[in-house]
Amino acid sequence: MGDRTNGPQPEAGATSRQLVKFSFFKIDPAWRLLPPDDREAGRRQLCEAVDAFGDRMLIGSYSLVGIRGDVDLLLWQVGERLEDFQALATRIYSTTMGPYLWSPYSYLSMTRRSIYKTPDLSEEPQNRLRVSPGSAKYLFVYPFVKTRAWYAMDKKMRQEMMTEHIAVGRQYPSVKLNTTYSYGIDDQEFVVSFETDSPEDFLDLVMELRDSKASEYTLRDTPAFTCIAMPLPEALASLGAPGDVQIAGERSRSDSGAWARVADLAEVPEGGANVVYFAGEQVALFNIGGRIYAIDNRCSHANGPLAEGQIEGTVVTCPWHNSQFDLATGEPKKTPAQKPVATYRVKLEGEVVYLARQEVAAAKS
Repeated sequence: MGDRTNGPQPEAGATSRQLVKFSFFKIDPAWRLLPPDDREAGRRQLCEAVDAFGDRMLIGSYSLVGIRGDVDLLLWQVGERLEDFQALATRIYSTTMGPYLWSPYSYLSMTRRSIYKTPDLSEEPQNRLRVSPGSAKYLFVYPFVKTRAWYAMDKKMRQEMMTEHIAVGRQYPSVKLNTTYSYGIDDQEFVVSFETDSPEDFLDLVMELRDSKASEYTLRDTPAFTCIAMPLPEALASLGAPGDVQIAGERSRSDSGAWARVADLAEVPEGGANVVYFAGEQVALFNIGGRIYAIDNRCSHANGPLAEGQIEGTVVTCPWHNSQFDLATGEPKKTPAQKPVATYRVKLEGEVVYLARQEVAAAKS
């Protein structure tokens, strides 16, 4: 963790827009010829560099080794400031592994509300303003550009085509779509990413979308990236090198969930909540009767911000679709959410709040 004790805070009652960065990296084959101890030191430095930014942005790590020939690693970053993306890249390239990394592809985008309405208006506009790396096993990413003819068309006709497009997507509930916008800030117009545990569902979805009317107005939707989600130590271990099997296994079992300072107690008022960043995750802290609870701030249904929800006892209601979660266990108490959210161990030292990952802390207790 860095010196910062808290992440950027959203305005009260508002859902702020986010900046999104997809940074793809390729490893120089010369790195695999380094002595095993040097490679392990480089991996550790790289993990430490990324961990240092876990208190100010969401960071998801993915391996593409053996999947695509021109990239090996993806860091999916979601934050509030462009400067943080730049600073993280500088930190990565300053490690001993940095000289052996380059970025063949890099995409910058932002969240915003869609101008198109869903057929039954069931999705609230603010849902589009928050994205985050989820728990799905696979991520599919590609840049996207529409033709000029699309923008010259009457908006009503575009809405009709998008209504058809949305209807097709809803036939595949196992695939979650994240649409972000790049107008003027990068070379593409959109970056779309799909999270799923079922690659076959994603393939069938894309194939069916090719038959939709809106598909005629696609100018470019390549390159396409298939990514496997895994913790960064494991993603780096997947790079492979002579003599690294045992070292990689030891690194992936290391204590990445050590206690870390995240806030002062005064920042979490009695009966209230606050949002902090811990190990690349956005965590909601709740002060209930003097006890601090810590859970993932993202509702497992649609990533709604739980810190902005209503608190009754030790249950929080998501402000977007009214799912409810137990603050102690993370278990859903009311649908539409069906999956639990992650919880964290909390300890107070004086007036300072510390967090640790639940599974690591539990194993030590």
